[in-house]
Amino acid sequence: MKKTLLLLAFFVTIAVTSQEKTFEKEVRKISKRIELITKTQKDSLKMKVKEIDRKLANGEVTKTTADTLKKEIAAYHAKKIETQVGEQERLLQILVQDKTNGKIASSKEDQFDDDDVNTFTIGSKTFKFKDNDEYYDTQTEKREARKRKLKKKGKTSRSTTSQFIFAMGVNNVLTDHKLASLNDSEYKFWQSHFYELGFSWKTRFTKEASQLYFKYGLSFLWNNLRADNNQYHVKNGDMTELQVFSENLSESRLRHVQMNFPVHLEWDFSKNKKYKDGFVYDRTNRSVRLGVGGFVGFKLGTRQYLEYKDAQGTELEQLQYDNFHMNTVNYGLSAYLGYRSTSLYVKYDLNPLFKDTEIRNISMGIRFDLD
Repeated sequence: MKKTLLLLAFFVTIAVTSQEKTFEKEVRKISKRIELITKTQKDSLKMKVKEIDRKLANGEVTKTTADTLKKEIAAYHAKKIETQVGEQERLLQILVQDKTNGKIASSKEDQFDDDDVNTFTIGSKTFKFKDNDEYYDTQTEKREARKRKLKKKGKTSRSTTSQFIFAMGVNNVLTDHKLASLNDSEYKFWQSHFYELGFSWKTRFTKEASQLYFKYGLSFLWNNLRADNNQYHVKNGDMTELQVFSENLSESRLRHVQMNFPVHLEWDFSKNKKYKDGFVYDRTNRSVRLGVGGFVGFKLGTRQYLEYKDAQGTELEQLQYDNFHMNTVNYGLSAYLGYRSTSLYVKYDLNPLFKDTEIRNISMGIRFDLD
C-alpha cells in the first residue's frame, strides 16, 4: 500500500511539474510571438518609408504626397500591431484560465523552434499563429503591384517610348516664302514625291502621366523634284538653273537624300486609364495628336536622272552625280496633325534649296508613327 501511495505521489508530482513547465513554455511562446509581430511590422514600416523617401528624392512624388503616404502606412502598421497583439493577449487569458482549471496540455520538452512558436495548444486543440500582413493592404502597394503586372504585359507607363516613322507625299518648292508660287512652279506637283524613314523617341515633360511630350529622333529623307516643260538642271557658274533639253525627255528627276534630326512638341490627347488604387496608366497614340517643331539635317548626296529617245529612236538614260550647288546643311519647320498613328504632315525648309536663289523645298503628305 505504501509503495502504491509513493508511486501515485511520484506521478502526481511529475504531472504537476510537466504542467508548470508547459504553462511557462506557452507563455514564452506568446511573448516571443508578440515580439515577432512588433518587429515584423516595424521593419516593414521602415522599408516602406525608405521607398517613399527614395521616390521623393527622385521627384516621383511630391512632399505633400510623401507625408500623406507615410501617415497612411504608419497608421496601417500601428493597427496591425494592435490587432495581432490583442489576439495574443486573448490567448494568454485563455491559457491562464486553462492553467487554473488544470486543462493545459502536457509537453515532454521545454525547447521550441520557430515552427513551435507559431503553434499554440489549449486542451486538445492546437492553433497556428500567422502574420496575415497581406501585400495588397495599402494603396501604395496596390499601385506598385499594378505597375509590375502591366510591365509583364509590355504595358508599363514609361516616361519615354519609341516609334518607327514612315512618311510619304508630294514634294515641290516655294519662291520667296509665298504659297501662291506653287501655281507657277517649274516642277510637276503630283509627280514629285518624297519618302521618309526613321525612328523617334517620345518623352513626357512630367514624371506622372500627361498629354504633353518632347519628341525627337533621326530620319532619312528622299526628296524628288521632277522638272516640267522638258527642262533639266544645269550648273551655270555658281548657280543652278533649269534649261530646255535638246531631246524629248520622258524623265527629268533631281533627287537629293538627307539625314534629318527632327524635334517636336507633341500634344497627345489620348485618355489615360486611371485605376481605383490611384495608379494612372499613360496611354499614347489612341486619340488626336498634334506635333509642332522643326528639324536640322544635311545632304548625303544628289543626282539627276534623265531619260529620252535620240533621233534614231534609241532609248537613253543619263545619271548625273553632282551637288548642283545645293546647300549641304538644311533646317526648317515641320508639323503634323492626326488620329492614332496616322497624321497629315507638312515640312518646309527655311534655307534655300540652291545657293544664291530664293526657292525652298516644301513637302506635304501622310505620316505614320508606329509603336
